[in-house]
Amino acid sequence: MSTDLPEGFRPFVEALKAHIRESQVRAALAVNRTLLTLYWNIGRAITERQEAEGWGARVIDHLADEIQRAFPGVGGFSRPNIYRMRAFYLAYPAAESASAIVSQAVRQFAEPLPPEVPDLPWGHIVTLQRLKDPPLRQWYARAAVEGGWSRAVLLAQIDTRLHEREGAAITNFARTLPPPRSDLAQQSLKDPYVFDFLTLGRDAQERDLEAGLVAHVERFLMELGVGFAFVGRQVHLQVGEQDFYLDLLFYHLKLRCFVVVELKAVAFEPEFAGKMNFYLSAVDAQMRHPSDGPSLGVILCRGRDRVVVEYALRDVQKPIGVAEWETRLVASLPQELEGALPSVEQLEAELGAAGASEENA
Repeated sequence: MSTDLPEGFRPFVEALKAHIRESQVRAALAVNRTLLTLYWNIGRAITERQEAEGWGARVIDHLADEIQRAFPGVGGFSRPNIYRMRAFYLAYPAAESASAIVSQAVRQFAEPLPPEVPDLPWGHIVTLQRLKDPPLRQWYARAAVEGGWSRAVLLAQIDTRLHEREGAAITNFARTLPPPRSDLAQQSLKDPYVFDFLTLGRDAQERDLEAGLVAHVERFLMELGVGFAFVGRQVHLQVGEQDFYLDLLFYHLKLRCFVVVELKAVAFEPEFAGKMNFYLSAVDAQMRHPSDGPSLGVILCRGRDRVVVEYALRDVQKPIGVAEWETRLVASLPQELEGALPSVEQLEAELGAAGASEENA
């Protein structure tokens, strides 16, 4: 059948499919924007009524009941969500505050959204309302849009205070990379990295950390941030007659360069910088494409002394960053209990086995 098709058929079909996908995305965004506009206007109208007529919680409860009776089976108009709509409006108030009720009821819900409202689903908007500082709320909103975060990821990034960790790694980028590349590289690193999806004790070795990160590579990439693409684990390099292996190798899509990650289960030691400098020289010589930027090195340690790191990087010519890593799950447990907790996979297996036993019984 394909032999009977005209020569330009296949490019036409691919272009048409791309257009349909783009239209679907636009439609989904338009539906979400319409929903946010409705919720914001409901929150605005309620706030104005409360200010003008002193409506209290009892009236709002009755309002939620009335809407639910009028639209049975339609979600989103529960009592808690009605209060979230009010909080939504207060987080993004209208440019001109209305002190009086609009005379025509239909016009009360026709105001456009303020431009600073992010293009995010309602669940994300509710999560952002936990942040009372408007600039901080906007920071996380922009990051969520850029990173395509789910609501769970947004919540985790807020809980681990990403805004304080981003760009905080100790590096020599300002000296070894030209601006603005040095700024982008600096912002691509964090300190500390929070691997709260791992269960590791104090006696964990590098291979344990590496295996855990690779086993949860999707969550690891999310913690690394936007732009990191996983290339491989224990990547082989031959230099002279000797073999060397990189713990983890990534490619950064924005910086257009390889990123070598070395994992350490101990505090930073100065010799780590010399070894990373050697690895970066080998990667640049053997793997780097002429159009790629200089490869970056990231050393993740269990701890670091800032002064020692700065001295170690002072005369190194390759761009290297040093940051700590931590696992939140066992951080507050007594030392003798660390590592004793089962992993998520073990718990799921045990629960599944228990369920099967009950069914057989």
